[in-house]
Order: sequence, then C-alpha cells, then structure tokens
Amino acid sequence: MATEELLDFDAQNKDAYEALIVTIEAKEQAMSLLIAVCDDLNLREQIIAKYEAELQPHFRLYRITLARGEPSLYDALAQLVQNEEYLRQGGKAVITVTGSEQLYFLKLENERSEQEIFFGYLQWTREALREFPYPIILWVTNQMLVNLIKKAPDFWSWREGVFRFVSRKTITVSSQDIEPIRLALNESELSSINDDNPYFLPIEDLQQLIQQKEQQGKKDSSLATLYFSLGRIYSNRLERGEFQDYQKEIVLAIEYYRKAIELQKELGLERDLATSLNSQTYLYYAQGRYNEAEPLFQQALELRKRLLGENHPDVATSLNNLALLYKAQGRYAEAEPIYQQALELCKRLLGEDHPNLATSLSNLAKLYKAQERYSEAEPLFVQALELRKRLLGEDHPYSATSLNNLALLYYAQGRYAEAEPLYQQALELYKRLLGEDHPDVASSLNDLAELYRSQGRYSEAEPLYHKALEISDRVLGVNHPNTNIIRQNLAELRANMNPSNL
Repeated sequence: MATEELLDFDAQNKDAYEALIVTIEAKEQAMSLLIAVCDDLNLREQIIAKYEAELQPHFRLYRITLARGEPSLYDALAQLVQNEEYLRQGGKAVITVTGSEQLYFLKLENERSEQEIFFGYLQWTREALREFPYPIILWVTNQMLVNLIKKAPDFWSWREGVFRFVSRKTITVSSQDIEPIRLALNESELSSINDDNPYFLPIEDLQQLIQQKEQQGKKDSSLATLYFSLGRIYSNRLERGEFQDYQKEIVLAIEYYRKAIELQKELGLERDLATSLNSQTYLYYAQGRYNEAEPLFQQALELRKRLLGENHPDVATSLNNLALLYKAQGRYAEAEPIYQQALELCKRLLGEDHPNLATSLSNLAKLYKAQERYSEAEPLFVQALELRKRLLGEDHPYSATSLNNLALLYYAQGRYAEAEPLYQQALELYKRLLGEDHPDVASSLNDLAELYRSQGRYSEAEPLYHKALEISDRVLGVNHPNTNIIRQNLAELRANMNPSNL
C-alpha cells in the first residue's frame, strides 16, 4: 500500500491505515462495520481522501453525513441506496459516514442528548443494517467511541475492526480542562459527565450550553465562569498544539474572555476580572497587538495590587506580563526594573523550586540578551533550564523553550557549535510535543535556519525557512510580526545566495 505519501503519519497511524485498507478489500460486497477513530478533523479528511483515491479503481466511493435532528445510521444509508441505482444493482461500494462528531453530548435541558439518540438508533436498527452489503466506515471521536461501547453494545459487537488514528489536535475537552466548568453546571448537566472518560465532551457542547444560558437571560457568576473557562480552554489548546484552526481559536478565546470581562464588571467580580483581563491581554500580545495590550495589562496589575496587595504571586505574574510587552516594544529601560521586581516576588513567595521562577529568570535573561549583556544572561538561562528539566521534566514544551533560549544566546555570541545541538533538540521536542503545525515549531525552524545562514550553509537553511514561513503564514497569518520576520530572513538568505542580483 502506498502510505509513503502520508509523510506526517507516524508508525501507529500508518499501521492503522494499512489495516483499514486490507479490511475493506477483504470485505467487498459484504456488510462490514468499520469504526475509524480520530479527534483531528483535518487529519480525518486527509485519510478519507487518501483511501478514496487508493480504492477508486475497484470501488465506487460514497460519503454521507448523519443528520443532527434524527441521527440514524440506518436512515442515512437507506436514503443513499434509494438515491443511487448503482447501489440498488449490487455494485461494489465503500461508504464513509461522518457527522457523529457534531452530535451534542450534553442533554441541554432535553430528555435525551443527540448522542444518546444516535446510540439508541444503533441498537434498534443493528439487524436492519444487513440490508447494506458494503464496507461502512463510521468515523467517531475518542469521546464518541467510549460512549458507543457502553451505550450501543450490540452494535459494537458487530464491528469488523477499530482503526485508531492519533493526533495531538482534538475537538474534545480534556479532563484537565473540565474541572472549573463543573462549578458552573447543574446536576442534570453534571450527570452527563463520566469521571472515567478522559475525553469528556465535544468543545461545541460548551458553546451550546453558553448559548442556552444566554437565551435564558441568566447573567450570573456561573455564566461568567463558563465564558472564562471556555476562553481558557481555547488558550490551552493553542499552547498545547491541540487546536484545529489557530487563528479561529485565538479569536474565539479572546471573544469569550471579552464576554467574561463584561459580565464580571457588571457583577462586580473584580478578582475574576483581573484574571480575565490578564488572560485576554496575553493573547493580544501573542497576536502582536501591543498597543491594545498595554492599558489592559496595566489595568489587571492595578486591580491585583489593590485586591491582593503588593506581595502576591498573581501580582508577580502581572508584572512579568507588562515587562514582556515593554521588552517586545524595545522599551528595555522600563522592562528591566519590572522584571527584577517580579523575580524577587517569585523567589520570596514561591521559593527557589517553582516553575514561575523559571519563567521570571528566563524573561529577565532574554532582556539582557537583547541588550547584549550576555554574561548576565547566561547564568539565568542555565538556571531556568535546570529548573524546568527538574520540575517539569525534559519532555515538556517549556524545557524546549529554555533549550532554544540558551541556543539563541550562544548564537548571538557566535558560539555556533554549542548552539546547533540545542536548536536541534528544541526543534525535535516542539515537533513531538506540540505537533508540526505550531507557532513554536515555526520559530524554532527559523532560528536553526538563521544559524545555518550565518555559517554560509545556505542549502540547509533554505528549506527550513520555507517550512517555517509556510507554518507561520497558515497558523498565525501573513501579517503577524513573527511571519514578517521569517519572510525577511528568507529574503536576506536569497540575497546572500544571489549577491549579483542586489
């Protein structure tokens, strides 16, 4: 089988794909239920397109989507057969079924959830599926799979195979993100959530739950919590590389934080307001919207000082964020005392062994590096790296960031032989932990390419710049500051390679 074209497939996904193809070919003109599992809709579409192209010479390929109101697999198949003479004549076909990922898990004040209706249909109509002598590939998410096994056991027992495709990206809310939302749910909604299911519910369920509460006119603290929690979920997805669409989800995160801020102001929830302001503003910073970010960072800092006092870890966080903004704007003289104040607070309040201390050390070191104060920056970078490795582990995105920061320092000093292995190690960590389509991967590729360019290794640098630019264009957008930097670096490389064209 020609799986070599699927360059982003790891070994597990290649094995699953091969097994799926073999099973389809072995079950032609026989009813066979094939369960394909994938949480990444983009990856799913690539896989479907791949197997349809591979099977095209031997089968006629069909796709159907489950109806939201009446999600009956049998009805969807029967309607397809009714409309297709080829199927009624017994032609060789493969039918792909999608849409289960759109079905709500929460009941949302209905007697049954859309997923429960779907599982009920699967149980009731299992025998009738014999009418369809074709391989039927039903695509589900991991969240759907867990519930399908429990709630449609008869249907499940008929499966010919389960084919799991793994991806960091997902459309479900993880167990680590659900806890703050529990406080905003009622008993009926909580009863829908199963503690032993790590794939708790589709993210769209939370959007629908919020919309329902908005329509009911319930402007209370639980709605504010839902707004903030969904904003935080989207933020976490961006940081962990779980997003389906980076630009869309950063906009959604900002929007839900904005709604939380408005309601928290209305309800006088000042402590929560400071947290929401800080979270929303950090996303403005990530987008390069520095002028919008500054007054909001300052507002969050003043709120926290007034509510919590000068000596509080949250105040240190706000100080760090404000200094981060000043540093990005080149306002080094303003950033330095704020960074130093944040660092002293972290040491005094959190102790010497805390991840936040590593962040403060790293931020101050980056400021020193920008000012070419290399001898002051290096021990701070090294200390931050050692802290993160010990507290978070070597396989953590923040540890990768510390490796990359130290490599940047060595590069700035011309210590290329020391920088290169650190860049490469950071890049491999980012790819493995965050996935190929992440802004940190683009930045890391750019940094390594810069090193190669400085050494005259142009043929090695060029593909890295192209890959970095392709990721940054698609994920961050063509006008993002990071994208512009990579584009400029690529232009400089071309000038280096073709000096006669200058």
